[in-house]
Amino acid sequence: WTKTFRKANGKELAVDTTMDFERRRHVPVKYNRELVSNTLKAMKRVEEIKTRRQRDLWEKRMEASQRQQVKDAVYHLKHNIDMIQDKEVKEIARTDFENAQAIIAERKDRKKAAEKAKLKKKRQVEAALASATVGGMALEDGAKVSAKAAAKAVTKVIAKKAA
Repeated sequence: WTKTFRKANGKELAVDTTMDFERRRHVPVKYNRELVSNTLKAMKRVEEIKTRRQRDLWEKRMEASQRQQVKDAVYHLKHNIDMIQDKEVKEIARTDFENAQAIIAERKDRKKAAEKAKLKKKRQVEAALASATVGGMALEDGAKVSAKAAAKAVTKVIAKKAA
């Protein structure tokens, strides 16, 4: 159950194409030196790819953990800074607290800016679709158009607005 739980909760690679190579093929093959050497090379390469993907997944998970640790540290500094007796240590804790708050504020600002940019792009696409023409004919409400034609029309309208 542990493996199933870990895969279901994104703690291990669940769907990965490198795992397809690990399946056993039930087809007997006549020995061929070149085939064996190529297979061994491919196995090494697949293992490298698999370890890199696992490392990337781990780093992504730990990034979220690090953010949570910073939030926890800020919380504890905010509520317990008066318990520190030594003035030098207290001053260092205050500067760390201010730096951590600045980092958190910067992350929030970046997140807001990204959301605004995403909404702006979405509005542009919706406006472009509303005013787009496909093949010289204006689109009516509820008209069905292929995704490719709609994308072409949208890029034309956005390009015109940018120019």
